[in-house]
Amino acid sequence: MLESEKKINELSNRIEELKQFSNTKEVDLSLEITRLEDKLKKLKESVYSNLSPMDKLTLSRMLERPTALDYIERVFDSFIEFHGDRYYKDDSAIVGGIGKLNSMPVTIIAQQKGTNMNENIKRNFAMPRPEGYRKSLRLMKQAEKFKRPVICFVDTPGAYPGMDAEERGQGEAVARNLMEMSILKTPIISIVIGEGGSGGALALSVADEIWMLEHAVYSVLSPEGFASILWKDSSKVKEAAAIMKITAQDIKGYNIIDKIIEEPKGGAHKDVDQMAKTIKNELLKVPFKSLSDNIEETLDKRYNKYRAIGSFLE
Repeated sequence: MLESEKKINELSNRIEELKQFSNTKEVDLSLEITRLEDKLKKLKESVYSNLSPMDKLTLSRMLERPTALDYIERVFDSFIEFHGDRYYKDDSAIVGGIGKLNSMPVTIIAQQKGTNMNENIKRNFAMPRPEGYRKSLRLMKQAEKFKRPVICFVDTPGAYPGMDAEERGQGEAVARNLMEMSILKTPIISIVIGEGGSGGALALSVADEIWMLEHAVYSVLSPEGFASILWKDSSKVKEAAAIMKITAQDIKGYNIIDKIIEEPKGGAHKDVDQMAKTIKNELLKVPFKSLSDNIEETLDKRYNKYRAIGSFLE
């Protein structure tokens, strides 16, 4: 929990105590309660409009933050999960399958974090191995064949760096996804819902549009890794987060992403249903049929998007 959230919770608890005391003892404390409620409102507005990059990094990693499956079950209907890469085995760090966005069939591919330690171990903390990326590519090619749009949910610290992953071609699997997504003949939307780390995130982010939730982060590597390389001190993560420009607001300013999706006050975990509704409404605005009907033009725009992505700093 953020330090600022503790202050908000303490003030909220104080207001509830006064309300209960007022009801139980039949004492009129309405003026004091109103004063504290005004103070709470101003505190929330101040805190949530001035989050530091480190605060946003903390929010993006919170165990309470909604996972990809939380959104999938709320945004889409009739989701059917597919398993396996047809080469080695299934990778539970990546969830993929078919669902319906209202009445339109879509392919959904997502990096899935756990909601507790046991699930995180099962999901490998959303760090995919090569078979996860190959499963993703299999589903993308299937989507291309049946003319289904692809919607990706990105939430990973990065691709798994273990020896077994390297032995099975981790670098090649990520690179192939980048290449194939750039020429995939179906519309692609990628949404960074939490932590978008390194090539592990990029392997699901070559898209016609990249969106980020308001408090998500997106970076070339983790701030801890950056601090270890630059200063030989991983404890300087706060300084690294500020320098790296990892927030959605910074990245939008550099023309790397296309849209920032507003979160409920305090973050997506405060109201998952509302967050899912917002994501769904944004997806329904995408002209998928037009993008599909004019796929060569769509591919040209995708190519030019990545040729021009980013900004030079003077």
